Amino acid sequence: MASRPPPRFVVRRHDDVGHRRRWWWLGLAWLGSLLLAGLIVGTWTRHAAPAAIDFRQQRALQARIGELEQQVANLQRATQVNDVATRSLRGTLAQREEELNGLRADLGFYARLVGGDAQRQGLKLQEVKLQPITGSRGFNLTLSLTQNAKRGDETSGNTTVSVEGLRGDKVISLAWPALSDASQKDGLPFHFMYFQQLHGTIILPVDFRPTRLRIRVLPVGGEAIDRAVAWGAALSGNITTAQGDHDAQP
Repeated sequence: MASRPPPRFVVRRHDDVGHRRRWWWLGLAWLGSLLLAGLIVGTWTRHAAPAAIDFRQQRALQARIGELEQQVANLQRATQVNDVATRSLRGTLAQREEELNGLRADLGFYARLVGGDAQRQGLKLQEVKLQPITGSRGFNLTLSLTQNAKRGDETSGNTTVSVEGLRGDKVISLAWPALSDASQKDGLPFHFMYFQQLHGTIILPVDFRPTRLRIRVLPVGGEAIDRAVAWGAALSGNITTAQGDHDAQP
């Protein structure tokens, strides 16, 4: 008996349940992949967003710090300019004040010299100046004496100076012979009609701190002048009259 060839087509029964099951698992796998992707993206977003916010805040803070540093630098420059201007103004004011004091002194000197008022005035100690001698305890002393021009007569006499101060914790007074050299031991003589400047040199001991000058002007045939002048005022050329001091009157 001859063999039968195999059939070309095989008819099988369709399994609907298995087919649906495969699609069900594929759907679940797809949904799970979506959930996993969403979870990953959410986690990354939660970490990345604060970092981005912190970065923007950091840049904003750095910009603000830069602005504040620039403002501080501007204020420092403005302060420096104001300090320079203030020092310059103070120097100018001090110079003008010194010039004004000099003009006032000159005005008083010439007003007294020419007799601006009707009253006759006698001998006057007009000016006292001390100038330190560099590198020593010596001082050049200048005394200006005047009298009213209306007097019309000459005056003469002698002037001595003493210095009061501290030696240790004691108050002492150095008389003229202890201050001057031998050539001026008797004082500074004067002889004039209108005005005269007297010049001398005094030397202080090393351990002596001066506080004021005592000046005594003794005109021949007239009343003596006793004048106390603070040491600092003498260094600046300004006379300070102590209570009870007086000038000679005609």
